[in-house]
Amino acid sequence: MATYMLQFTLQSGATFGRGDGVAGLLDEEVERDADGMPFLRGRTLKGLLAEECASLLYALTLQGKADQWRDRAYRVFGYPGSTSKDTGMLRVGDARLPKPLRDAIRVMIDTADLSADEVFESLTAIRRQTSINEHGAPEKGSLRSLRIILPGTIFESRLEFAEAPDQQTLALVTACVLAWRRAGTGRNRGRGRLQAHLLDSDGTDIIERFFRVFAGEVAQ
Repeated sequence: MATYMLQFTLQSGATFGRGDGVAGLLDEEVERDADGMPFLRGRTLKGLLAEECASLLYALTLQGKADQWRDRAYRVFGYPGSTSKDTGMLRVGDARLPKPLRDAIRVMIDTADLSADEVFESLTAIRRQTSINEHGAPEKGSLRSLRIILPGTIFESRLEFAEAPDQQTLALVTACVLAWRRAGTGRNRGRGRLQAHLLDSDGTDIIERFFRVFAGEVAQ
């Protein structure tokens, strides 16, 4: 098994939704853990990376260069549409706040210096939005409220490969990480902008190194 760390920083407010809201207050609520810290589920994160991989494969297909990458992508993320338990060699952990920050927050909660609700409120904010009609006026009944995780918040997720990935596999995963720019509810409408990095077990950012490998392979 080989382990890497995917780290990303929110550049705009993001809603990692839990699938419902709060009656009378919010239409969309952020998912949080028992200590009030927001997080993004690993299954969702893996799906986002797989989406970027599919887009890359489509672009490479148009150039006639997808064959050498397609089987590798399936080994990493699993076969699309498969109902089997074969979900690929990559396991993606939940994206959470950096461990030193999580540990510090838990100490303060244990000593009653902070409550989980206070932690949650400090990392998030409520935003309201409405649709505008063709006359420039708000659409009746379109007012919605949602909670966002504040820009600048850093998350990290463990990426575990069932077997040590070769150079081309890391090159492909790196390209997917670089292509991944948004997450959360409303990402297709401009919300949840982010910047991501891939770190090895020593904490070294390997994005540039392995993307050069990917670019070189594609250029051949």
